[in-house]
Amino acid sequence: MSSSQSQPPTPDPDPEPQSPAASAAEGARAAIPFSLAAVLLGFSFGVLAEPLMGALAAIVMSAIVFAGAAQFAATAVLAAGGGAEAAVAAGVLLNLRFLPMGVAIAPWVRGGRLARGAQGQALVDASWAMAHRGEGRFDTDLLLGATAAQYPAWLGGTVAGVFSGGLVPDPAALGLDAIFPAFFLSLLAAELGNRRAIVVAALAGAIALALAPITPPGVPVIAASAAALIGLRRS
Repeated sequence: MSSSQSQPPTPDPDPEPQSPAASAAEGARAAIPFSLAAVLLGFSFGVLAEPLMGALAAIVMSAIVFAGAAQFAATAVLAAGGGAEAAVAAGVLLNLRFLPMGVAIAPWVRGGRLARGAQGQALVDASWAMAHRGEGRFDTDLLLGATAAQYPAWLGGTVAGVFSGGLVPDPAALGLDAIFPAFFLSLLAAELGNRRAIVVAALAGAIALALAPITPPGVPVIAASAAALIGLRRS
């Protein structure tokens, strides 16, 4: 017998982690398609929001809220004749999803309280999803880069929509009035593979339809959110 024995192959060393700048650049590149969509959605929001809340309020809302779902929800309530309280409540309910998302990414955020809080402002849906590396790991530098690309697109689109609204005297003629339902239907479509989500969505729709003829605008949206709590309890 030969004294030489075959040796198992030596595994390749783990790849060297990217620098923060490289991760941020990767995030910015990955976010380009979302940035293009943000321009269009921001423009639509600006056109539709300006008659309801004024140019300055619409721009400031995009600058500090930077959450399309919440902003469209609040604006939809106002468009239906609801008050500011109902509009704010609708937006807050939609943004509650950022609580578990923030908890998930918290172990990977560096710095003191102020630095961590500032980085938390970059938490948006697309960036959070892109930053997920699997097995509960997140690349916060990639998240920051992705959001840095989307934020000016959303804000710039809003500004353009606000100041171009006069050129679109009838948004319905361009189908912009369909932005609200289309936006939320697109959010719902991503959940249709989950049976529990379908039940919750159907129940929420039934609550909203039942309350719409007998309650002030905005109340059906807020009440329908109770269906989500029922779905959470069943999980």
